[in-house]
Amino acid sequence: MVQQVREVMTEDPVVVSALTSVVVVAQLMRREDIGAVLVVDDDRLRGLVTDRDLVVRVLAEGGSINDRTVADACSAELVAVTPDDDVEQALVLMRERAVRRLPVVEEGRPVGVISLGDLSIEHDAGSALGDISAAEPNE
Repeated sequence: MVQQVREVMTEDPVVVSALTSVVVVAQLMRREDIGAVLVVDDDRLRGLVTDRDLVVRVLAEGGSINDRTVADACSAELVAVTPDDDVEQALVLMRERAVRRLPVVEEGRPVGVISLGDLSIEHDAGSALGDISAAEPNE
């Protein structure tokens, strides 16, 4: 039976505005134990920022980070899926775009995130990636 994205996605994604400080976003990621947040403008999805984006696009440039916003770091060229899309379609998009996470949107509004970890747990829980993804986080 074909699974839909809604069956494996993480609901209630963490969202921030494009003007949110990168420091605030990094602290939010640490507090929520997540590696990505969605960037919205008036509840509409505008981008995605990962912990790696913060390092490569902000920290690696040097200088003060205190006045840098998530707009400086986020990926604006997005590919997204809907809750009704097939999980296989999400996997194909991840492979084609070389991404580990996809926003899940309904009518342009974010309703979830589906990650490679979510898919590995669901499809092959016994695999190394499935085991790692299901493990409790290190503190």
